[in-house]
Amino acid sequence: MRFDALVIGGSFAGLSAAMQIARARRSVCVVDAGAPRNRFAAASHGFFGQDGERPQDMIALARRQLLTYPSVTFKAGTATQARAFGPAGEGGDGEFAVTLDSGESLAARKLLLATGVRDELPAVDGLRERWGATVLHCPYCHGYEVGGRPLGTLYAAPASVHHALLVADWGPMTLFLNGHEAPDAESLAQLAARGIALEPARIAGLEGDAPALSGVRLEDGRRVPIKALFVPPRTHMASPLAEQLGCAFDEGPAGLVIRTDATQQTTVPGVFAAGDAAMPGHNATLASANGLMAGVGLHKALVFGT
Repeated sequence: MRFDALVIGGSFAGLSAAMQIARARRSVCVVDAGAPRNRFAAASHGFFGQDGERPQDMIALARRQLLTYPSVTFKAGTATQARAFGPAGEGGDGEFAVTLDSGESLAARKLLLATGVRDELPAVDGLRERWGATVLHCPYCHGYEVGGRPLGTLYAAPASVHHALLVADWGPMTLFLNGHEAPDAESLAQLAARGIALEPARIAGLEGDAPALSGVRLEDGRRVPIKALFVPPRTHMASPLAEQLGCAFDEGPAGLVIRTDATQQTTVPGVFAAGDAAMPGHNATLASANGLMAGVGLHKALVFGT
């Protein structure tokens, strides 16, 4: 099957991109594996007009709205391989082929990767089962709901000091070094000025009736009561497609990011990227806006052949 555009990934960025392409009356196919990164969160916050809604409900509504456009097709599955063929491989306006895990092959003039990232969580007992509920990464997404109660930040890198200083606006803060070396003198002074407690001991595990969190158990036997723990995870590409196609990457604050220009086109002509895989800041609103820009950029490339 051949389309004007293939969008790989059907969450906030991919659906926003597909909407722009569909409204331009172009044929677009969205390939989605049904495992968005935000599936662990009970609610999405800060999204215009949708504050507090379940991400899954928001995605389902967007899919229903998108399917009212006759030029839209959905394919359930995982895209396992992608390649350029024809002049596109040489910088011209050629085509792209994508193979699904079912063995089906799809072709399109342009390709848009909204494939997202995979979170690598620290190896702390009890952390994974609380991810998205009381173990969190973004204070703007979830801080209000846990605000005013004892909070913690897990140290992972020097940037964790900045994270703790920020999150302290939401509640009393403890920075858990988990055996890492103490920050430099300037950072220690900043933490002290914000009233942030510093806990150097290694963590044995998290306590409470998961997904609730009541405290952090330390290896020396002590227990620090907290109600939420902020953890900045490392991220990895959730899909190998960008690498297969030869897209360039940049190092972001949490992991690799697909390099794009102002139109969200990657370094491979005809391939666009949007969402968490293509931007350093991760947030539902940003992903949706980024997808909109990528969809518009892709449509203009269809028209003008760039």
